[in-house]
Formats: sequence, structure tokens, C-alpha cells
Amino acid sequence: MLIGAHVRDDDPVGAAAERGADVVQIFLSDPQGWKKPPAHPQAEQLRSGDLTVVVHSPYVVNVASPNNRIRIPSRKLVVQHAAEAANVGAIGLVVHGGHVTQKDDPAVGFENWRKFVERQQDEGGFAVPVFIENTAGGDNAMARSFDALARLWDAVGEFGVGFCLDTCHAFAAGEDLVDVVDRAKAITGRIDLVHLNNSRDEFGSARDRHANIDSGTIDAGQLAAVAAAAGAPIVVETPAEGQAADITFLRERLGR
Repeated sequence: MLIGAHVRDDDPVGAAAERGADVVQIFLSDPQGWKKPPAHPQAEQLRSGDLTVVVHSPYVVNVASPNNRIRIPSRKLVVQHAAEAANVGAIGLVVHGGHVTQKDDPAVGFENWRKFVERQQDEGGFAVPVFIENTAGGDNAMARSFDALARLWDAVGEFGVGFCLDTCHAFAAGEDLVDVVDRAKAITGRIDLVHLNNSRDEFGSARDRHANIDSGTIDAGQLAAVAAAAGAPIVVETPAEGQAADITFLRERLGR
């Protein structure tokens, strides 16, 4: 099983070596910005090396939004990041499910997702697979509750999108981690990546505050059980100073 971390963007190769990581997840541009990602300085090393690479899209992306000024630039940004993700040899691009506002019908958001992936499929698809990630908060989020996730997959599942399971987000959304893998797979048919994060907050908090595996409110053994059941590459998005210990813990618990 491949285990790694979200690392600093400028030197992922060096950061992976420091942590003993098999996988690196990176941003390709400012996660709060709308600019097209530039070529990565380590693109050749990442593309030709032994590391498994994942790219995370900017947080501002919201392809579900009914607002044209958000939705249209979001679509463009996803396509641009997928293209540059291919240039660094990434296995996929993580994209948050997004949300609509309180006054909007969530059905609009699900339909906006469907229109986006269907249109992109008609234009030749994405340069790398898109992994939609479950999210922690927001009453009108497309992928917070598993009920909402099921509606989203009804809209996009036929177009081959992937799924990224975040344990902190599921815990914050009030989803029981005991059977979270089985329930996620029953909806999506797949788990392509796991963001294995502990939480600084209580169950059902709707807060997205990550903690290292042995220092949060989720039992570390439960997190290891989720990782084992998912059978997918694992990325810890935990505080950097504890990532090496997180990776070591998982390797020991998962028999590597």
C-alpha cells in the first residue's frame, strides 16, 4: 500500500525523502487563487521518478455554484490543473464537491456537476482522473453527507469520476467511520485515494481542522482500520512536523 503526505509545493521530492513517503500530494498554484498553474520546477523528476503524485485543486474551485462568476472560472481551473497534473505524472486531481448557497436548491449543484463532466467527456475528457472529495461542512454541500454524495454520484457516476475519502471530513460531517469504507463504496463503487486525517474537533462538528494521527479526537486504530479497508493510496494532510511519524505508524499497523 502506498503511503505519503501533502507536502510543500516547491520541493516535493525533498519533502518525500524527509518523510519516507511513497506518495506526494501538492498544489500547483495558490490554493486560494484563480491563476492558471505554471509549469512545476520538478515536473521532470516527478514524472520520471518513483514517487506517486497527486495534485489537489485550489480551494476556491466550486463547479456546483449557480453563480456564473464562480462556476465558469472553476471549470476552467479544473481543466487547467488536470493538464498540469498530467505534466507532473499525477494519478489524479482532487476536487472538492463544492456547494450552493442557502437559498438555492441543491439539485442545481448536482446538475452543474453533471453538465461539467459530461461536456468535458465530449471534449476528450480530463488529462488525469478527477477525484471528488467529501467535505466537512456546509448545509448545501454536494459531498458532505453521504446522502448528498449519493445524489452527486447519481449525476456524475456514469462519467467515470473517482472518489477521495477524507476521514476528518467524514467524522466532521457526522458519518460513522466504522463502516465508512463500505458505505462509500456502495455509493461510488470505488475509493481512489484516502486523505487519512485525524480531527482536532468533536464528532459532527462540521469543522475541517486536521490533527496528526495519534493526537486527535478520532481513535488512531480506527484510522488504520479505514486505511486497510479502503485499499487505496493514502495521503496524510496532517501538520508537517508529525507527518513522518504518521507514515511510520501506518506502515507498522498495515504490515509494511
